[in-house]
Amino acid sequence: MKLWDKGISIDKKIEQFTVGNDREIDMHIAKYDVIASKAHAKMLQKIGIISVEELVELLTGLKTLEEQIENGTFVIDEQFEDVHSKIEFELTKSLGDVGKKIHTARSRNDQVLVACHLYYKDNLSLIKDKTKVLFETLLGLAETYKDKVLPGYTHLQVAMPSSFGLWFSAYAELMIDDVYLLNAAIKTVDQNPLGSAAGYGSSFPIDRELTTKEMDFATLKYNVVAAQMGRGKNERTIATSLGGLCNTMARFAMDVCLYMSQNFGFISFPDELTTGSSIMPHKKNPDVFELIRGKCNKIQALQSEMILITNNLPSGYHRDFQLLKENIIAAFEDLKDILDIFNYSIQQIIVKDVDINDDKYKYLFTVDNINTLVVEGQSFREAYQKIGGQVQDGTYVPDTSKKHTHAGSIHNLCLDEIRAKFPE
Repeated sequence: MKLWDKGISIDKKIEQFTVGNDREIDMHIAKYDVIASKAHAKMLQKIGIISVEELVELLTGLKTLEEQIENGTFVIDEQFEDVHSKIEFELTKSLGDVGKKIHTARSRNDQVLVACHLYYKDNLSLIKDKTKVLFETLLGLAETYKDKVLPGYTHLQVAMPSSFGLWFSAYAELMIDDVYLLNAAIKTVDQNPLGSAAGYGSSFPIDRELTTKEMDFATLKYNVVAAQMGRGKNERTIATSLGGLCNTMARFAMDVCLYMSQNFGFISFPDELTTGSSIMPHKKNPDVFELIRGKCNKIQALQSEMILITNNLPSGYHRDFQLLKENIIAAFEDLKDILDIFNYSIQQIIVKDVDINDDKYKYLFTVDNINTLVVEGQSFREAYQKIGGQVQDGTYVPDTSKKHTHAGSIHNLCLDEIRAKFPE
């Protein structure tokens, strides 16, 4: 049941080692192999390799497999090496010799490549859509809590006044940068590699423009060697883009954990969103955000893995590439869940009132008070020394009335402008 089987048996230990987890992993790309196979069959008919009648049979057989994949009845049995061998077997079983023709003018290499390209393209777009949902949630929270004071920190020391509106919209705008990288990854994989075969093309007069159009790729990966060398480069680019988004969410999750602690006490969540302790009955632990942080950090490590697997490989295909699929697909599946649970949880945040008259926030307004003296005519250095002297001798009394009016500041969040920046 192997596409490369020449009638020679292979050592079972070697077979088990080389197949690895492909059967389980390939369930994620099964529907994309069917999509590519339909496009390939149409191309084979156009160039005269198969007849119209044979094309109809192949498309019917592929439609049946597509329905099985959609309803969950498609299974890659142990006797099959991967999804590609399973699909060809099923076509041959139902269609006879016609099913055997589907592999004409292609290799398992470009089958894997094109199925992965299609999976990556779809799931990058889905990640982008889910990011947009969280982005809108954060802007909504920013609007709701724009007047709620939140102490700002540098070096984890009380620094200057901030607000929950500024905090929520900060992470929203950072996600725009993450979407720029997601778009770059989408552009990278939106190139059709089908037709590169084993990495050096085919002597059949294949029509690669037709398959590009059929599968809705933006363009071709024209050079067949470049198409195969894209394997690994695609995954490194994707890992960078997913890691960028995960960096934003991991930092946000850390803020949530910090601000929930009693030492800060700025926010809380309903009891049902937190967990307890087996020995401390008072505990309300932010486990969901701790797990988000951990999972996001794990995905950020993926880029290093992709680099190390593929670094310095010579041109052409190498079996090392098989190791790319498992963790890059797992990252996609995890990140979709992370975005959903983050959005679900953060909507239920309880924002508390912060007493800025508390003694620990006494120096929150020193910079504002220096600026007031400058507006009144003092030089900045003189004003700095005056307020600094008051802090040192204990005579400083904060004036909390000053407003920040410039674009993107605490009292001018520019939420509409941030929303308009989000890439379509």
